[in-house]
Amino acid sequence: MLDVLSQTTFRRLFSAQVVALVGTGMATVALSLLAYDLAGANAGQVLGTALAIKMAVYILLAPLSGAFVPPHLRKRALIVLDLVRAAAALTLPFVTEIWQVYVLIAVLQSASACFTPLFQSVIPEILPEEADYTKALSLSRLAYDLESLFSPMLAAGLLTVISFHGLFAGTSVGFILSAILVFGTVFPTAGIKVQGHPLQRALRGMRIYLQTPRLRGLLATNLVAAAGGAMIFVNTIVLVKSKLGGNDTQVALALAAFGCGSMLVAIALPRLLRNRSDRSVMLTSATVLTVAMIVGTLVMRMSGNLLPWAALLCLWFVSGMAYAGLITPGGRLLRRSSSADNLPFLFAAQFSLSHVCWLMAYPLAGWLGSKAGLTVAYGALAALAVAGLVAARVVWPAVDETDVPHSHENLAPDHPHWKEHGGYVDGSHSHSYFIDDVHRSWPRS
Repeated sequence: MLDVLSQTTFRRLFSAQVVALVGTGMATVALSLLAYDLAGANAGQVLGTALAIKMAVYILLAPLSGAFVPPHLRKRALIVLDLVRAAAALTLPFVTEIWQVYVLIAVLQSASACFTPLFQSVIPEILPEEADYTKALSLSRLAYDLESLFSPMLAAGLLTVISFHGLFAGTSVGFILSAILVFGTVFPTAGIKVQGHPLQRALRGMRIYLQTPRLRGLLATNLVAAAGGAMIFVNTIVLVKSKLGGNDTQVALALAAFGCGSMLVAIALPRLLRNRSDRSVMLTSATVLTVAMIVGTLVMRMSGNLLPWAALLCLWFVSGMAYAGLITPGGRLLRRSSSADNLPFLFAAQFSLSHVCWLMAYPLAGWLGSKAGLTVAYGALAALAVAGLVAARVVWPAVDETDVPHSHENLAPDHPHWKEHGGYVDGSHSHSYFIDDVHRSWPRS
């Protein structure tokens, strides 16, 4: 898996992702502690609102970033966005009111909403071979797990010598280092066509996504991941500090248990995906995460609206394993479902639509947990996961081939498409099928 790091451009971009995510992970812990400092037992409600704001700007801005930023300006845009994030993070330690948290989170996450799809769309251009791209996805998943494993552990160590306000400075340093690494990277631009108005390009990614069956299945599994992740990201601090009487270090350790499970699966996925389909791995992971949530709800109900420490660590670890199995293969599905020209818009659509799921899940975890109790919130999120799991099994075909037999009833016999794919023979042929100007909808089975 590590051999893809021999590619200089990918190594630099991956390093930029790592240092930015280390900072982001420390900010996640610090933001939880800041919310608890400002709101006490209502910290889950504050976090739920802050994360809902994050999801809202992701949904609105992510599709536009890939459409409005031309390929030759991606590098400059990423550097500017990193610097904006660094400035916003530096301001968070001076927050004294809850509304100020919401404003700064909106600024910080608006920059991230534009940064992430642009960043993701570069990787398949750098690593055109599917085996290399799969390894890159797993490494990327490991980098994201730094936010759940290494960063909370680093934060726990730092909290013994500094206040949580100092963690925001670490976040800012991470974004600045990321900008420096991006500055030293050569971005691919050759051969990338940009056609149509920016708004048309943004909508094109949405159209491709929603008309491709495997991507509709991906969206349904995103709902399962959001339901499981929301409970952990929003309510871990409430469970540990308010219900179990734990300290800041135990909050970080609980988040690290989730990250450890996720990391173990991310390491194993490249080998696993050589022998099993993406659909099989992702639906199995969705089932495991859903069952873990149901078990967690039952344990909380029997334990008086709290999770015993050992049960919490075990469930968070299993949930982390399932979460990685759900999230990591998604990039492979996107790459398989689009031409290179449309891939940036498809990544942006995935980023936006997946966060619609998070926008549904975060208020359930935060507001419902605050008003009706954590057991009710966990149960509601488990029900949301069940709905996503059932939908994924229904809309994602069990036989999901890349080459799809189809015909073109209204395509002229001399159209270049026939020459490109072997000539015109009774109107029916087979090739890698993408939604585009020639293929306007998915053929019926």
